[in-house]
Amino acid sequence: MFASGILALKKLKSNLNFSHCIKYRFLLDSVVSMFYSGGMLSGIRIFSDDEYWIQILSELGATVVPSPNMADVNMADLEIDFPVPPMELKSSIISAMDNTKILAAVFGKPVHLSDIQTDIVVRLYKTGGMTANDLKIAMGYAVDADTHTVETAIYGLRKLFGHDFIKNSNGVFCLGGL
Repeated sequence: MFASGILALKKLKSNLNFSHCIKYRFLLDSVVSMFYSGGMLSGIRIFSDDEYWIQILSELGATVVPSPNMADVNMADLEIDFPVPPMELKSSIISAMDNTKILAAVFGKPVHLSDIQTDIVVRLYKTGGMTANDLKIAMGYAVDADTHTVETAIYGLRKLFGHDFIKNSNGVFCLGGL
């Protein structure tokens, strides 16, 4: 089903131009079309190595990132069949972002953290460790940005859960023990 949707996309690609539209019409196959808002995935960082998903996600307002380590969602992990209604697509992506299971695995119980603290813990859990610069980039900050937001959040996590909760080994942050 997915492959037939991609083939339909390839055939229709030359006829599509959404760059100046507020509402977009995207034909998923010869029969089904969907209308969607250009900002429905705004603020979500998504990785895909498929050029058609990259086009679709960009036009839906998602930030398409070049590496799965930088993403909130990896499209390869989702099983989405074409045609897909826009709200089902959004729901699948949002569900994939549910980090409560990861937080429960890390802490052994439900915890409430700030968004940035959650983002740091989830990224370190998923990747096994990241340099400070990679972590900043993955969280949407420029490497040369004059901000201490990431460092402050790490300090807060260490204050809450102990200094060994987030370790720094040779410039790489990783999760330690509680």
